[in-house]
Order: sequence, then C-alpha cells, then structure tokens
Amino acid sequence: MRFGAPLIAIALTLVAGTVLFVALGYDPLATFREFFVTPLNSVNGLSEWLLKASPLILIACGLAVGFRANVWNIGAEGQLILGALAASGIGLYYPDPESPLLLPLMVVGGALAGMAWATIPAFLRARLNTNEILVTLMLTYVASLLLSWLVRGPWRDPAGFNFPQTALLPYDAMWPLFDNAYRLNVSIFVTAVAVVVMWVFTERSFPGYKMSVSGAAPLAARYAGFRESSAVWIGLLAGGTAAGLAGMMEAAGPLGQLSPQISPGYGFAAIIVAFIGRLSAIGIVLAGLLMSLLFLGGEAVQISLGLPAALTRIFQGMLLFFLLAADFFVFYRIRAVGAAAKEPTEPLAHPASQES
Repeated sequence: MRFGAPLIAIALTLVAGTVLFVALGYDPLATFREFFVTPLNSVNGLSEWLLKASPLILIACGLAVGFRANVWNIGAEGQLILGALAASGIGLYYPDPESPLLLPLMVVGGALAGMAWATIPAFLRARLNTNEILVTLMLTYVASLLLSWLVRGPWRDPAGFNFPQTALLPYDAMWPLFDNAYRLNVSIFVTAVAVVVMWVFTERSFPGYKMSVSGAAPLAARYAGFRESSAVWIGLLAGGTAAGLAGMMEAAGPLGQLSPQISPGYGFAAIIVAFIGRLSAIGIVLAGLLMSLLFLGGEAVQISLGLPAALTRIFQGMLLFFLLAADFFVFYRIRAVGAAAKEPTEPLAHPASQES
C-alpha cells in the first residue's frame, strides 16, 4: 500500500477535479483532455514537459535525502532563488563573457549558494535545536525580497524599459540546446546524474542507511551511535545544493536572465514530488513527470478554456491532501473505542505491604 497510496491519491484528485469542473460549468472529459493530453501532442510540448520536470526532479532528490531522516527542508524555493542569484551574478559580471569556464563557474556558484543558504537552518538546528521548518520557510521570504531588490535596483537592465529584470546572460553562460526550435537543453543530464547519485546514496551507501534509520527509528539510531546532527547537516545541505543547481539551470536555461518570476513554485512543488515518489529515485522521476504535466496542463487550460492560473495549485494541493489522507489510513487503523474503563474502587496495596 505504500506504493498503492499515490495511485489512490491520483484517482481521488481526478474525482475531485471532475466535481470541480462540473461545478464551474465545464465538461470534465474535455477539460482533462486539455489538461493531460493536449500538452503532449507535439514535439514542443514533449520538450517543455521534460524541461519543467527536470528542476522538480532535481530538487525532490535533494529534499528526499533529508526527508528520510525526518529533516524537513521546506525552503527549497529560497535556496533555488539564491542559486539563481549567484549564477546570474557570475554570468553578468565575469570579466571574460566568452570564457569556456563561465558555465562551469556558474554551476559551482549556484550549488554553493544554495548550500550556503541551507547552512543557516542546519547550524541553528544542530546547535540551538531550532525548528528547521520555520527557519527554512522564513528564509524563503528573505531570498525572495533580496531577488526583488536586486532586479529593481543594482542589477536592473538599463535598457529593459524599466522592467524588473537583469540584462540577458551572455551566450556562453547559457546551456546548449538540443534543437534551436525548442527550449530543452543539456541541463537535463545534470538531473539524470543527480537521480543516480541519490539512488546510490540512499540505497547502496552506509551514510544513506544511517539517515533512513534515523528517520524510521530515532531511538534505535541514537542507541547505535548515529549522530542526529550529521543527519541534519547532510539532509539540509543536500536539499540546498540541489535547489541551488535548479536555480542556476533555470537562469541559464529557459529564462536567460534574472526576474522575480525565476521560479513558478518549483521549490514548493518538489516537496509534493518527493512524497508522491515515496522518497525513492525512480518514484521521484515518475512523480516529477506527473507534476510537470500539471504545470503544462494548467497553462493549456488557461489559454484554451480561460480557466484561472490558480487551478494548477489547486490540483497540487488536492494531490498532497489525498496522499496524506491515504497514508493515514495505510499506516493507522481506525477503530471505535467504548466508554473509558472505570477507575478501581479500592486503591491498590503498596508493594511493600504485599507478601512476596
């Protein structure tokens, strides 16, 4: 049922979506066709599907490492923004814009920036026992405000008609395209490598085993000598590095510049991807493809049917809600409990007064 629960959640989401579309006065079959079939009817649609799935899968792989140890990094969106900021800064201000080292430096800068942003909650959790959920979430808003200040202030393109965006990145700072007619680029190989690394770490390495034990049985892990602080550092830094790389890939890939819309919510959607994928590499790939299709379908129904953009978020929320509900009934049994047992009318005798 651990693997059946996501399928049940998807089915319930479709049922709830049908009710929603009927209530709004739309034909459910036609709407679902626009949502899940039409976006994949062309080569461009397939390329966009993979392009949007790539950052979702990459971030979810990093988050899943920490989630296995009950280290809850909810701030991947902020770490993505920091990765995009660092990579864009290198791309815009590197002295030699035609250097072959430019793109590798942006990759390293994006990964280190995301890792550095995740270091803050890791240090606070390991040393001061703060709640990493709150800290990572609040840092997301700090990162968003920092991005807004930069693109509206020091980094704003003077030739950009006062729009809040930077200048375009140099040609050598962009990921090479598979075909100039489509936006899909070779950065998807970074995601493919990350999936393999995540699988090896979680399924075939002793540190990955320790993190899984720390999440499944904290007391047993502590008894065996597994340090909780190590799981905190590894989990948060893995998530931060993956999110920072995803931010770099977005800035140097389909967007080509920095703007407040650097991410359509990939950092938050990746949390759903990780849980639907059951924190496993193969499951995350499948869940990332599904979530990417939700993003594409949401754009398609906006254009063809005039439905609101918030519909994608509604589907994401329903999917996570039904998954959590399914997990609840898988891992817990509901039973009726009768009246509480009556207290004994006479006190128990003290052990010292009883005969041995």
